[in-house]
Amino acid sequence: MLFALEFPPIEHLLEWPGILFKDTPFEVNKVVLLMWASVAIVFALFYVAGKRASSPEGLVPTGVQNVVEASVEFVRKDIILQTMGPEGLAWTPFLCTFFFFIFFTNIWEVIPGIQFPVNARMALPAFMALLVWVVYNYVGIKSQGLGRYFKNVMFPPGVPGGLKPLVALIEFISTIFVRPFSLAVRLFANMLAGHLLLVTFAVLAAALWSKTLLLVILPLPFVMLVLLTGFEILVAVLQAFIFTILTAVYIAGAMHPEH
Repeated sequence: MLFALEFPPIEHLLEWPGILFKDTPFEVNKVVLLMWASVAIVFALFYVAGKRASSPEGLVPTGVQNVVEASVEFVRKDIILQTMGPEGLAWTPFLCTFFFFIFFTNIWEVIPGIQFPVNARMALPAFMALLVWVVYNYVGIKSQGLGRYFKNVMFPPGVPGGLKPLVALIEFISTIFVRPFSLAVRLFANMLAGHLLLVTFAVLAAALWSKTLLLVILPLPFVMLVLLTGFEILVAVLQAFIFTILTAVYIAGAMHPEH
């Protein structure tokens, strides 16, 4: 056969072997290390930016301080104020942490030598979605009371009496089960799909490079690989934005139900 492609097995792309505490419930693999690295990067960024902002030199933001302040302002203006109003500004630290953390766990996908987004494993998106679920339900119950909260969830205004039982069931399932599930699956599926696409074109470009007679068509998969890499950077930002803004929407809905 003149030309054959050998793609790595799926388990090699998604299952990273343990490094520490192997075969125990506390096993640490590269995905866990990348998650810890993302936490450290977010903490370091805010620490450095905050320390500089409190100094005389911080009056004119530059470097890391400028990037962090611009990003925080983006979250405040384009996410919080647009969905929650001024009352939601108290949630700025929580939502900014989500935005930065999700971005950095996503962006590992395009870092040479790593090239794996942490959120392509379901565990972390599921945990964050569960956290959001706990937060918005807690806020709703605290703001409205248990009975009124579930009444507003299950019986939105303007629904004809005959449809109320059906609508109540749909709204209950949507709020209690579908929201966290969709949050987790949306982030996981997008990052996994992008990872598989990048792997596909990387393997194709490498295979064509090794076949002298097929070098004439090498630029196509290589160009696609470069374009997809740029696109995945955009996806990393977009998925962080979508997860954060939906979190803000859910919290705002719990704070201020429709009338």
